[in-house]
Amino acid sequence: MKLLSRKASCNTHGQDSSYFLGWQEYEKNAYDEVKNLEGIIQMGLAENQALVDFMSEIRGNKVTFNPNHIVLTAGATSANETLMFCLADPGEAFLLPTPYYPGFDRDLKWRTGVEIVPIQCTSSNGFQITEEALNQAYQEAENRNLRVKGVLVTNPSNPLGTTMTSNELDLLVTFVEAKDIHLISDEIYSGTVFISPGFVSVMEILKNRNYDEFSEVRNRVHVVYSLSKDLGLPGFRVGAIYSNDEMVVAAATKMSSFGLVSSQTQYLLSAMLSDKKFTKKYITENQRRLKKRHGMLVSGLQKAGIGCLKSNAGLFCWVDMRHLLRSNTFDAEMELWKKIVYDVKLNISPGSSCHCTEPGWFRVCFANMSEDTLELAMQRLTSFVKELNRNNNNNKNDNNNNNNNKSSSKHVRSRRSLAKWVFRLSFDGADRQPEER
Repeated sequence: MKLLSRKASCNTHGQDSSYFLGWQEYEKNAYDEVKNLEGIIQMGLAENQALVDFMSEIRGNKVTFNPNHIVLTAGATSANETLMFCLADPGEAFLLPTPYYPGFDRDLKWRTGVEIVPIQCTSSNGFQITEEALNQAYQEAENRNLRVKGVLVTNPSNPLGTTMTSNELDLLVTFVEAKDIHLISDEIYSGTVFISPGFVSVMEILKNRNYDEFSEVRNRVHVVYSLSKDLGLPGFRVGAIYSNDEMVVAAATKMSSFGLVSSQTQYLLSAMLSDKKFTKKYITENQRRLKKRHGMLVSGLQKAGIGCLKSNAGLFCWVDMRHLLRSNTFDAEMELWKKIVYDVKLNISPGSSCHCTEPGWFRVCFANMSEDTLELAMQRLTSFVKELNRNNNNNKNDNNNNNNNKSSSKHVRSRRSLAKWVFRLSFDGADRQPEER
């Protein structure tokens, strides 16, 4: 099966122009103050070394990254779309586990023409991916005459706020190896893990399996990363694609010319990321604050009688409000969501927007506000739930009273009917002859 797209395989970009040859020659013979004094000095672009070092640091230095295999992009959004352009042609498909980030419907599909086929995950096992769900999604794609080119996952998950287990990642690598397809791991939240279990990158799975750098499977696993979440720099628009496939790197590099990261931004971030003391302190403090804010949200939800999926990463919780639904339907979910937005004035995301298969789940963010604002939000939600329960109880009491009244009226009617029947029986008996008794 053809593994890359026609766009990635063609040579119409103009990369063979002399304009680009300087970049290519620099990559072959880069100047180094110690190792290569005679090399070419780069005067237009910052090095990728600082970023790959930071990516390794985030992952506990359990894996290393080759700076020649990384492509800078204008954020993770651009990185994911670029990979779609590289790996699939219009009308081909990628499998995504549900629930997934609603923006993927735009980022992956809108301009690329690539289709998304959901891998249906459920609350019965904490929304983890199963072999059965993978096979069902693959079969669904085939039933729709869609060629599956790969699987895309977010780890840690948006919207679940959970890290993928080693077993899930092993399952995914085994699956893509068997199907001869790609795996994209969007690891934009990898530095936000604030409690155990810790983060496991798909790169660790490849390392543990002892795949060498020439392995076909290794070449079909790609990582997306960004500084937006881990360093709180969404406005800088700095993302990256990491791939062991040289053709993917080359094609992504060509496409990155439509969304370059400015040289000024690269130099600034290179200096920032090179300060190991700063980055380590920042990540540690950020995780500490996320843990505290997460605890505030969970505690506030519990006071309101609301539970959530046990999470350990990200900037949000996957909140279970199924017991507040009028009925187990997505119409009831939307009805509850509208009340929360318009009456309670809290903006949360309904699970249906994330393609969740079970009504009543909501994504609630906790890291984009002050502690005082979060407390106010929990107060509003608690008051709303109390009022909702009070109204439900009143409705139940009214229904019970109506049923009791109907029962009493029915009982009175029955007594009157019985009295009339006894009266009729007595009256009729007065005219009967003794032998008729």
